Formats: sequence, structure tokens, C-alpha cells
Amino acid sequence: MAEEAGQQAAPAPQGLSADPAQAQVPAAGDKSTHTLQNPGDQKMIFKVKSSNNNEYRVNPVFGFVDEAGNTPLEVNRLAGAPKEDKLVVQFAPAPADASDAQAAFASVQPTGNVTINLSAT
Repeated sequence: MAEEAGQQAAPAPQGLSADPAQAQVPAAGDKSTHTLQNPGDQKMIFKVKSSNNNEYRVNPVFGFVDEAGNTPLEVNRLAGAPKEDKLVVQFAPAPADASDAQAAFASVQPTGNVTINLSAT
């Protein structure tokens, strides 16, 4: 018997996903829009890290995704040499009283991350 009387199943894992999880953009520059999705029942906080800060701009870098909600993520590619890069979105449950994502992220330990692969051709 997997569960005994009085015991509850473990809660679903909390985390974010990105849709789409990859993007192909011209090396001459372009924009890609992604959606951070939170299927869980807890508000999440995130920070986006880039392998190439010279040719990519991300908005927002810090933010929140409400429980069972979505947040858009805009990625701008500036002109540069063709290259493979990635964004890593670190996330954690958001502190209950947090209103400033950048300040609040410094006080949490990331519990996971999601990678968005970027290909400039």
C-alpha cells in the first residue's frame, strides 16, 4: 500500500517552465518573446542570467510569476557574430511580503532553473 491512512501524497514540485524553450534569431539582431509558466500553487520569483550580455538584452531580468500564472519574457538580440548562447532562469518560491523582485531575490536560495537555448545564425 503506497499511502497509509492519515498520510497525504507529497505536494507537486514547484517550478517554472519556458515556452518556447529555445529560439533562433538572426545574428543581425531581432526579438524573441517567451512565456515563463508556473503550474504550481505558489508564487515564484526569478532571475535571468545570460551567457552573452554583450549581444542579448532581457526584460525583465528579475520578476514574479503568480501561482498558476504566466509572465512574458522579451529577449532582444543585438547585431553580432553568429553564436550559440543560453539564458538560465533561476527561480524560488517568492517571499510572502516581497514586492521588489531584485531586492527579494537576494534573500532567497534558488530551488531550480530552466534553460532557454538561443541560436543566432
